Amino acid sequence: MVGNGFRVHNFFPGGYNMDKRRMSPFFLLDYVAKMDFSPSESPRGVGAHPHKGFETVTISYHGSVAHEDSAGGKGVIREGDIQWMTAGSGLLHKEYHEQGYSKTGGPFQMVQLWVNLPAKDKLTPPKYQSITHDSLGRYAIPGHEGADTGIGTVEVIAGDFRGAKGPASTFTPMEVYNIRLRAGANFSFDLPADYNTGLLAIEGNTLINGSDQLSVDHFALFLNGGETITIGAEEDAILLLLSGEPINEPIAAYGPFLMNTHEQLAEAMSEFSQGKYGRLED
Repeated sequence: MVGNGFRVHNFFPGGYNMDKRRMSPFFLLDYVAKMDFSPSESPRGVGAHPHKGFETVTISYHGSVAHEDSAGGKGVIREGDIQWMTAGSGLLHKEYHEQGYSKTGGPFQMVQLWVNLPAKDKLTPPKYQSITHDSLGRYAIPGHEGADTGIGTVEVIAGDFRGAKGPASTFTPMEVYNIRLRAGANFSFDLPADYNTGLLAIEGNTLINGSDQLSVDHFALFLNGGETITIGAEEDAILLLLSGEPINEPIAAYGPFLMNTHEQLAEAMSEFSQGKYGRLED
């Protein structure tokens, strides 16, 4: 549990014995698999904590989260929406179940990514991109010739898929999509050979490249061979695709700080202890 509101499974960098740069520019993937929370008058969550040197990307599939930071920013991430927060030079942040959701309870399912920033952008001023589900780029996947309807949709959060552009602004090239497929669909696409690529199964079981089973709530890590990726949906499915150009720079990570050197980490911790990231009540 992260706080008392987020039951997470960490796929990387903690899983798969993966090097910290194996999925660069994505540094961390925490996944809250679908679960039900009971109603509560006191919202569950995690209190004030610092971030520096990277971005957090929170994607809501079920449930809603309220957030606030020490720079005065606040908002609600509702079902289907994305919050893309650039921590950059440093801030304090807290996240709780949104009050309305907390009172009713119900299904809850989230993804949080940490996206590394290149050295030249580590100290960029903090900012938010509040991305609604309606604002996502969309590519309708056509069915077979003569079919009345398509077989699914690619929702583009960041990057560009066959002309459908995502609303997120990024510091390095990356592709972040929700791929929604109907049962029985087969869908093929290509990505650059030098990008690091993975798929997280949010809903439904699929078959990857004709032979590898990807079960719901599991993650597939791809070789960097530039091969065509084919997804066969055994049932209605939602997959989160992460693919990006690696940042080939040293990584120094400790807790909520993601820098390039141990000296920079020590500086970040000193700044935090001195209150330089501002104040934020739990």
